[in-house]
Amino acid sequence: MRVSFNRSALADALSLVVSVVPSRTPKPVLKCVRITAAGKEVRICATDLEVGLNHLISEVEVTREGEVVVDADRLSAIVRESTDDVLVFDAEGTTCQIRGADSHFTIYGQDPKQYPTVRTLADGEADLLLSLEQLQLGIKQSLFATAKESSRYAINGVLWEVKGKKLMFVATDGRRLARCRVDLEKAPAKEVTDRRMIVPAKTMALLEKIGSRDKETVAVKLIENQVLIRYANIVISSNLVEGNFPKYEDIIPSDHDKKLSLSTAAALSAVRRAALLTSEESKGVKLSVGKDAVVFSGSSPEAGAAEVSMPIEYKGEPVEIGFNPQFLTDVLRVIQTPEFELELGQPDRPGVLRSGAEFLYVLMPINLG
Repeated sequence: MRVSFNRSALADALSLVVSVVPSRTPKPVLKCVRITAAGKEVRICATDLEVGLNHLISEVEVTREGEVVVDADRLSAIVRESTDDVLVFDAEGTTCQIRGADSHFTIYGQDPKQYPTVRTLADGEADLLLSLEQLQLGIKQSLFATAKESSRYAINGVLWEVKGKKLMFVATDGRRLARCRVDLEKAPAKEVTDRRMIVPAKTMALLEKIGSRDKETVAVKLIENQVLIRYANIVISSNLVEGNFPKYEDIIPSDHDKKLSLSTAAALSAVRRAALLTSEESKGVKLSVGKDAVVFSGSSPEAGAAEVSMPIEYKGEPVEIGFNPQFLTDVLRVIQTPEFELELGQPDRPGVLRSGAEFLYVLMPINLG
């Protein structure tokens, strides 16, 4: 294989591809990327056997077709530190020579035949079509609520559920739940409607990193235990999370009688300030809702107390309820509207935050003693 690369385009591709490479693995070949030159394009791929990524680069000049498998971190470092506009790759077997204007590197790689197959997605095979903007909005408003460490593997990912011309993202860690609906470009085939799958958090985070290109559409193909996602010159393949996602509809309260509208920016500021004097032992912020104001307060025996008041229009019964301030901050950062609706019941019932018709967040209260 002999290829001349635009170094900048190669660096951009590697920054995404390398994020798939596992940091620890008993299989050395998985710490590598496979580079395949064919026709007028080069394909770079990586996999950890759970998630795979194919990235096509067209800013190349292929002199001799072929492929090579080389260490991802070393290759990425060479490309990142180089100052040349063009880098020439010359590979034979498991050895790759990389040349710039004043530099020459020799990397010893692995046998390409030992590298796992990384699936791709051809044109016309998609089950779902949506814009990258809508996909990344759904990720932004759901991924943060997934369980970080849990023996219940189903909540370590995000539920994707197709409902007519909408794609729903649902995530929970057992103490909160986020649900976001986004628009599909057209209604999918009947067999895809009402399809449910749990996509791993790692895959969702990878999709969030993709840079936008005008007029490009995200194509999604659902397979038995995998999902394939193509955007422009990138294809991500991912195994799905096994297990049953909780029946989230049962968690969403529908009988709350205390409802108020709050400014998103003002509430975020109030929660952050009220939490300044909390501690690990008393890590909670109390919301005291009255006729003219809601007071956010936090305290700890060793640090003191904080109160932040926000004027409101409210005609319901007064209520006091405690929440984890981090869980409140997380959701207020992803709400896209200038105002949101807060729905409360009894102090021991979950609170509900709604932003428009498409985003909902359920948060369990905490006992502040």
